[in-house]
Amino acid sequence: ITGIAWDSRKVQPGDLFFALVGENFDGHQFITKAVANGAVAVVGTQPPMPLEVPYVQLQGDDRLALAKVSAAFYDHPSRDMVVIGVTGTDGKTTTTNLVYHILRTAGISVGMISTVNAVAGEETMDTGFHVTTPEAPDIQRYLAKMRDAGLTHVVLETTSHGLAQKRVAEVDYDLAAVTNVTHEHLDYHRTYQDYLQAKGKLVEALSSGEASKKSVRKIAVLNKDDQSYPYLSEISPAQVISYSISSDADIWADQIEYTPQTLSFTVHGPGKDFDIKTPLIGRYNVHNSLAALGVTVFGLDIPVSEAQKAFLSIPPVPGRMERIDLGQDFLAIVDFAHTPNAIRQALMTARELTDGKVIAVFGSAGLRDVEKRKLMPEIAVQIADEIILTAEDPRTESLDSILADMKEGAEKGGGKEGMDFWLEPDRPDAIRKAVARASKGDLVVTCGKGHEQSMCFGDIEYPWDDRTALHAALAELLGVPGPEMPELPTSE
Repeated sequence: ITGIAWDSRKVQPGDLFFALVGENFDGHQFITKAVANGAVAVVGTQPPMPLEVPYVQLQGDDRLALAKVSAAFYDHPSRDMVVIGVTGTDGKTTTTNLVYHILRTAGISVGMISTVNAVAGEETMDTGFHVTTPEAPDIQRYLAKMRDAGLTHVVLETTSHGLAQKRVAEVDYDLAAVTNVTHEHLDYHRTYQDYLQAKGKLVEALSSGEASKKSVRKIAVLNKDDQSYPYLSEISPAQVISYSISSDADIWADQIEYTPQTLSFTVHGPGKDFDIKTPLIGRYNVHNSLAALGVTVFGLDIPVSEAQKAFLSIPPVPGRMERIDLGQDFLAIVDFAHTPNAIRQALMTARELTDGKVIAVFGSAGLRDVEKRKLMPEIAVQIADEIILTAEDPRTESLDSILADMKEGAEKGGGKEGMDFWLEPDRPDAIRKAVARASKGDLVVTCGKGHEQSMCFGDIEYPWDDRTALHAALAELLGVPGPEMPELPTSE
């Protein structure tokens, strides 16, 4: 066996093929194709079938088996590195990047696996379209690559799907940071409590017995301002470091100030008081910053001076409050906000960055949490001056019915169509409309896609990048050179 695969289309000669049973597919139906593509053995849960290669029938959990076999195949790489897990509904990618940048600035050999990419030394690897945490074989392959490159630490952005589906079941975590647990993914988890328990699996994973090899304290860094704190602090088998923007936590911040260019605040913690200044914008980034400091300065004893240096030099996190500036006389921003809480935080930040109008463009994904479709426009119409509701990965659902749900939410929030909100199914035209309606000093923000590189209509992923689209719309408005506006099936 020279590799492990779970997607028959990606099987390489010599692979062991796992016939996983998922919500929408059954891998047993693709065994013949996997063998034709070169699989040398198959693992499944159904009774054996006539095959030219060995077949192993599992009695237990196929995803747990995949995680265990993947970890063993790569010789358990997470046992040889300090592994920091970051989870949360909103802010986890920013926090993951912050932890990574602080450690790297401090001279530590660190890798990162996020929902944007995987970084091992100087090599950056794409983790795909619309990704959650990668599947277990990919996780273990990335970790092994980092271990073999001599890295000592890795920061792993860990989603609720990754935890619930046991993709990270064999990862030996040492520190965990939780940003928040708010309304999201209830299409999959059904209830908030189930979602919270899925997130909690990261904290529970700190009970792993491999810690003695690494001589590092097991620590859970938890947000005391979030509703998840009582449950997560209670189940944590490790030391808890709490953080807050009030003074009743282990680490807390005050003197918070922000402009369209910078964010600054003072941090107080056990034996340490220091100032942070950063080009990250938005009050909510204080919480993300405190989570990162809890892991690094207070958890791993990184010198304060190195953390301060890292915050000053943090590169923009792709698609997170990312400014697009072609010299227009209003602010234009792309943000990944795609949950009720994130929309609230993004628009409140936008409101604080301008004295003019806030114009927001966003949609809601098909085949996902239906409840949030109404919640997001209901919240947005009360904060922004104008919102334009549009396509955002409708998948196989009717875009018209998604927009009808969103219209209902906007009206519930007090909005009037044609005055406070508009429906524009074509996202390119929605973005064009937003920039055309902006006057000097206003702020336009496109939410929901952030760094993502595609948009799903039906079963097809069409090339799409909100940053390119906003850049193109601004170039058209200003009559200056710029990229072509990407087209979608809704475009004429």
